[in-house]
Amino acid sequence: MGVIPFLLAVYLVTNEIGAVSQLMIVGTAFILFSMLLGFTFLRQSSDQLSRLVEGTSQVGPGESLAPLRLKAGGEVADIAENFNSLVGQLNQANRDVQDRSVKLQEFAKNLSDSYELLERDTRLRNHLSRYVGKDLVEKLVNSQDGRLLKDERRIVTIMFADIRYFTAISEQMEPEEVLAMLNEYFSIMVEIVFKYDGMLDKLVGDQIMAVFGHTSSEARGAKCAVRAAFEMNNATAVLMRKRAKQGKPVFKIGIGINTGTAILGSVGSKHRKDYTVIGDTVNTGARLEKEAGEREVVVGERTYKHLPQSIHVGSRQLVHMKNRTEPLICYTLVAQRKSVTHQKKKRRVTSSAKAMSTPMLREAVLLT
Repeated sequence: MGVIPFLLAVYLVTNEIGAVSQLMIVGTAFILFSMLLGFTFLRQSSDQLSRLVEGTSQVGPGESLAPLRLKAGGEVADIAENFNSLVGQLNQANRDVQDRSVKLQEFAKNLSDSYELLERDTRLRNHLSRYVGKDLVEKLVNSQDGRLLKDERRIVTIMFADIRYFTAISEQMEPEEVLAMLNEYFSIMVEIVFKYDGMLDKLVGDQIMAVFGHTSSEARGAKCAVRAAFEMNNATAVLMRKRAKQGKPVFKIGIGINTGTAILGSVGSKHRKDYTVIGDTVNTGARLEKEAGEREVVVGERTYKHLPQSIHVGSRQLVHMKNRTEPLICYTLVAQRKSVTHQKKKRRVTSSAKAMSTPMLREAVLLT
């Protein structure tokens, strides 16, 4: 804008067009006009740059970017167009981040709920396993037909273990002491039952009722029950030695075991049910337990058929039961305490067996 009036003035002077005073006036007017026009252009460009700077200023947290709306040309328009393109990409990325954040929060909540359900399931499994054993718990949890357990007929082995002379012992103790004694005793016995894959059916007073073979074969159930019975007797002896040193009352137990067919199922009302075994096999097992003396294990004939070879059996014992015409055949097992006396005891049992004249007498069977 400043060069054009200067060139015009030089042209007029060179060609001697008009007077000098007129040329100066015209040149000055051109110069002022050019400066004013240049200032206007610069001011317009400055305003566009200011609006560009204001539109591209940093956005605060939580605010969204808005596209520029500028009426400009040249480089400023290119800058605004590129900026608007970048704003669109950033806004889309922001929406994607927000969507993923929401999904991540939902995933975290679902993960927390799943962990809580897993913890609840674990607690439930551990709680149930204290009553029925881990195998039956898995069967309960994995049930698919809406019923926890079906009623089924199976060949099982029933065990009854009872404290001998419990009433007389408890009469000499405070109720709190009786409860503490039973809890200590039951804790050990139940662990042994579960160790040999047994199911704790119920605790009735001082009596334990357990079921074996409900998830295995007949032979395995019978063998596990007998092994558990011997270990329960040994564990009770250890516990009684500990109680004797503490000056507390001691006791011994008797165990009856019977193998046969029974119904496993839920018994009770619609509001309260128990999963238990029902049948003559159970009644016979309870009767055999009454025949067992201190530290004795009395087994039925079907259980006897599955005894390990390490157990030597003498003659049979016949027990007459009410409402039965035929006597019940059973065998009494007495755990051996020391292996060094095994031969002497074995010879004594053998000679006694030869001298017996009636099958009603009880035989001692030793565990090698």
